Amino acid sequence: MIPVSCGQIAEAVGGELFGVDPAAVVDAAVVIDSRKVEPGGLFVAFDGENVDGHDYVAAVTAAGATASITTRAIAGSPCIVVPNAQTALGELARLVISQLPNLTVVGLTGSQGKTSTKDLIAQLLAPYGETVAPYGSFNNELGHPLTALQTNEQTRFLVAEMGARHVGDITYLCRITPPKIGMVLNVGHSHIGEFGSRDAIAQGKGELIEAVLPGGTAILNADDPRVAAMTARTKESVVTFGEGPDADVRATDVVLDADGRPGFTLHVGGTEHAVQLQLVGEHQVPNALAAAAAVQAAGLTPEQIAAGLNTASTKSKWRMEVTERADGVTVINDAYNANPDSVRAALKALVAIGRARGARTWAVLGPMGELGDTSLEEHDGIGRLAVRLDVNRLVAVGEAARPIHLGASLEGSWGNESAYVDSSDEALELLRKELRQGDVVLVKASRFVGLDRLATALIEEASQ
Repeated sequence: MIPVSCGQIAEAVGGELFGVDPAAVVDAAVVIDSRKVEPGGLFVAFDGENVDGHDYVAAVTAAGATASITTRAIAGSPCIVVPNAQTALGELARLVISQLPNLTVVGLTGSQGKTSTKDLIAQLLAPYGETVAPYGSFNNELGHPLTALQTNEQTRFLVAEMGARHVGDITYLCRITPPKIGMVLNVGHSHIGEFGSRDAIAQGKGELIEAVLPGGTAILNADDPRVAAMTARTKESVVTFGEGPDADVRATDVVLDADGRPGFTLHVGGTEHAVQLQLVGEHQVPNALAAAAAVQAAGLTPEQIAAGLNTASTKSKWRMEVTERADGVTVINDAYNANPDSVRAALKALVAIGRARGARTWAVLGPMGELGDTSLEEHDGIGRLAVRLDVNRLVAVGEAARPIHLGASLEGSWGNESAYVDSSDEALELLRKELRQGDVVLVKASRFVGLDRLATALIEEASQ
């Protein structure tokens, strides 16, 4: 973070100094985990459900923190007392970003593919200037400002992934990091339980396009009608991406290799380039096109873009991670999160890999969260799709995922092609008994289910 005095911080966050010299400077990391505090840093104390950060203020003071942002004074420790710690964290990040006039903020959102696209953009930009991007899916009202606070005078690019569960969430995040380049990937079903409808999701996601700074660029998915319609929500330049012939940045001749990795011809800036992604799944093509459009707007040449796409790799865990076991079983760990769109994409990638290898395919699927009244219909639809795609074995894990099994059965699954189990332990036991050399296994569910542990156990099986 750039050096900021405690007096400046207090003014920016509407806080009151207790036991703090206004001239004292914070010149190290801002953290919300007391274990990560550094000398010269700033600790922000939150009242959590299980832990009260105020209990650790004395410890961070002893560890050399310049001060702590708190909601009450702590005797013997320098504090900046504020009404609300979350609001203060956002205002501090906003202050820091406002002091970096040479920083280009690339903001992106979408119902799926945000983290993969963020990782691609960061990898493409990094060779051409110091780049800050969030770890994993650090994209909410806490992770977003903490990422922004990692910037300094040397930072040229900030890649700001923005998540949302309500209309207004992205407007709030954009106030912290106003985007020079703003992108919407797609409008799907993720968090539809909170938003209420896909139109409401579109309204919320489009707030990013409305926030693009004067002279900036809006990047829109030409293949998604709700996203393409967001052109009307900005007066700035618009660049589209997609596989249709009218997209500004597009792909043709898409082909998957035996590992499910797409190759294609990239059309960008009036030129054509051969690209072979190292990422798994045809759904990575629009992510790559979106990344290409964003970095072109940031100043990269078509040649630099193509070269970067050819070497970019998976950076965030549990997203289509492919592991080849010593016994010939392939495990695809895509268990970080799940919504109907991402599950459909993962199933298609699974089938493509299985078909290319002549292998038997397994889909081990847990429930998808935050679908509201559409949950039963969407889970049923996933089971039916697995049958239509000819996935060889389907295992639905957990009561909320039972409609996946029922949908598969109604679609025409027979015998033990589709199975239901109550827990990941039961799923693991089934797989231990029935997996054979050459099988390809996809593991996917919403994060709260914890099927990542099942995937890890499967990967470790062959090494024991």
